[in-house]
Amino acid sequence: MVIGVCTLTLHIFAAQSLKEKRQVVKSILARVRNEFNVSIAEVGGQDTWQRAELGIACVSTDQGYAHGQLEAVVRFIERIRPDAPIGGYEIEML
Repeated sequence: MVIGVCTLTLHIFAAQSLKEKRQVVKSILARVRNEFNVSIAEVGGQDTWQRAELGIACVSTDQGYAHGQLEAVVRFIERIRPDAPIGGYEIEML
């Protein structure tokens, strides 16, 4: 069993309040859950307006598949929310 974990940071420049940031983050979380078979949650930066840290996890029997799935999630987020660019991300296999 392979567990793939991805942490990524989003910069939400248009957010002027925590409420606006939450709208963007909740939209991303819902769309990723609907599109991919992964777990995703906001894991950091909950009190900052323009930055969010997301954690994504994938379980598989194949390391290549898990890595590819997480890379696909990152590309999906970049495509659906160009107004919230990804500042950086890291993928780790456990």
